[in-house]
Amino acid sequence: MKAYLILFISTFSMITMAQSPIPYILYNSKGEVVSFDKMAKRMSNTDVVLFGELHNNSINHWLQLQLTKKLFSMDSTLQLGAEMYESDNQLILDEYMGGVIRKSYFEKEMRMWNNYKTDYKPVLEYAKENKIPFFATNVPRRYAGFVAKNGLKGLQELSPEAKKYIAPLPVPFDTLAPNYDEMMNMDTGHGMGMSVEFVEAQAIKDATMAYFINKNHKKDYTFLHFQGDFHSKNHGAISWYLLKYNPGLSILTISTQEADGLDFKKEYKTLGDYILVIPEDMTKTY
Repeated sequence: MKAYLILFISTFSMITMAQSPIPYILYNSKGEVVSFDKMAKRMSNTDVVLFGELHNNSINHWLQLQLTKKLFSMDSTLQLGAEMYESDNQLILDEYMGGVIRKSYFEKEMRMWNNYKTDYKPVLEYAKENKIPFFATNVPRRYAGFVAKNGLKGLQELSPEAKKYIAPLPVPFDTLAPNYDEMMNMDTGHGMGMSVEFVEAQAIKDATMAYFINKNHKKDYTFLHFQGDFHSKNHGAISWYLLKYNPGLSILTISTQEADGLDFKKEYKTLGDYILVIPEDMTKTY
């Protein structure tokens, strides 16, 4: 009788879970469901973790905060960085994190994204409170715009001061590299793919983020970096450049996907070491 009762309770629980909304599922690249804790444990022994996000997904940003907290609780040797902060603002970021300037000055001068207060501020404030080093890794947007018009070769025209905020020149570039090949063949509505210069503008972002991650990464630390999924999916973009700058780095990636169902799809296999699948009707932040 007791065995039947246990079976009934177990079956009832499974039915209830199937009927209840689920905010996300984590898979590995083999399509196996993995726990958040198991993923975090592996990441705590990794040099660089690239968390590929969808910029306006609320679950995405909540999990970024939870992963930051978890990694810090497991091992305080944690560093953070993000696409959302540009390299020429590192001084302002350092001054705020060190308590030198007020929050109002910091938020006014950092060229924040529109969803900063809801999505990125919680992680940054947690880092400030716990004295976790935080790095502004992205290329200043004015230089990405410059490349979109003039190509990577045009960067040679910049002043020595300007070049401090971008990846070292010449920047390697391959139109067949993961993600760039996709862009080159993307239909823009005019029967042709994107221009090489536009793709190079994405490359200077990836190269610069990779450069500053590698430059600031300390031995035996985990560097957790947040960026749009394009910049890390398929083990390309930032990953590709990181291995150019430092072939010995261990790198793990998370790719975020929104879908009508939470089942693992075959096209997810190459996206990352972990695939975060979220319902497509999840609340957006802006």
